Order: sequence, then structure tokens, then C-alpha cells
Amino acid sequence: MQSIRAVLFDKDGTLFDFRKTWGAWTADLIRDLGGDQATSLAKAMRFDLAAGQHMADSKVIAGTLDHWVDLMLPVLTHRDHDDLRAEITTRTASATQVPATPLPPLLGQLDRAGYPMGVATNDGIGPVTQHLRNTAIDHFFTFVAGYDSGHGAKPDPGMLLAFADHTNLPPSQIVMVGDSTHDMEAAQAAGMRRAAVLTGYATAQDLAPHADVVLETIAELPGWLGKHPDR
Repeated sequence: MQSIRAVLFDKDGTLFDFRKTWGAWTADLIRDLGGDQATSLAKAMRFDLAAGQHMADSKVIAGTLDHWVDLMLPVLTHRDHDDLRAEITTRTASATQVPATPLPPLLGQLDRAGYPMGVATNDGIGPVTQHLRNTAIDHFFTFVAGYDSGHGAKPDPGMLLAFADHTNLPPSQIVMVGDSTHDMEAAQAAGMRRAAVLTGYATAQDLAPHADVVLETIAELPGWLGKHPDR
């Protein structure tokens, strides 16, 4: 088995707890934009307004912002696609992120161990850059890509292969860490190792068939990487 020499993270549900970050935020978004049509908008987005949570099969969870807009426009028929997309982008950039675990100590540990690190997310590059900066972890990453960075969106492997090129490492020596089957499918297509975490909506049963390992959170990542020490 080849050693692991670099780590590529998903953002939402991986670095940050998806439910705690996006539950109440999405409920507010739906009420603000939907108004009298909030219930219909929540149904279209597969979101439980009463519980303040996404339904497990919501395409919003792992989708890009364009997926969000496509789901919303049939309800918000008075809105323009580009205008709605721009408004949601602005709102997401200011959303308070809830770390899945204390991030500076964890990322600092991986950095000191010599792992190049990157982020590959289906969020837009503007919001992800702001989220990493706001949580004071942007300096740990030498590569950051969103769905609009020119590499495509997951589950296509473009972002992952771009990170491999960036690190000048074969994909087989990189682990993709994510919370969704999209992340795991992208990693498999890229030829990367696959570490799944349970800080999104997918369960261990959902992820295990697609992953090399399923961890509770990324806090367990250094221990797992320690089992592959031949760097």
C-alpha cells in the first residue's frame, strides 16, 4: 500500500459541521426569500422548516449553488437566475461556520507533519475563501477550489486531479476527506484514497461501501494517517 503524502478536504460537512452551520441559516434563507411561499420553497429544497434541517435526500447538501437556484426558481418565478445566484452567494459568504473540531490545532499538526493540504468544495470560490479566512485557517491550504474554479464540480474528479498536479504527487498518494458519496466517488475516479467523516448528513452505512475508512470527525484523521507512516 502506497504511503499518503497529501490531504485534500471537502469543506461543508468535513471541515465544518453541516447541520450546525447550515440548518438555521437555510431556514432563514427560505423564509426571507420565500415569504408566503416559504413552505413550497422548503419542499422544493427538501428542507424541514420545523426541524431546521435538510432532509437526507436534499440535493442542496452536496450540490453547487447552481443546483440550489435550479431548485428554487420554479417556486420563485419572479426572480432572475443570475440575480438570485448573486444574492445567495453574498449570503453564504457571511454565514458563520461551525468547525467540526478545533481546526487550527488539527491542521497545524498535519502541517508540521509535512502534509500539503487543499480544499475542494462544491461551494463557490468566493464564499469558501471567506469562510477559511474568517476561521483563521486559510494559511494552512496551498490549494483551494470551488465548483466555479474551472475544474468542474464533484463527483467529477477535476478539482482532485488539479490538486494532484499542484502537489506534483500521484493521486494514489493523496487522501480525499469528505462527508458525502460525491466526495468518495470523485476520489475513486481520481485514483485517490478515500476517508469519510460523519459530520454531514450521510451515515456510516451510506459511506462505508465507498470509503477506505469512516471516521467520526476529522479529529481522528491524524491517528488514521499514523497507520501509514512510510512517507
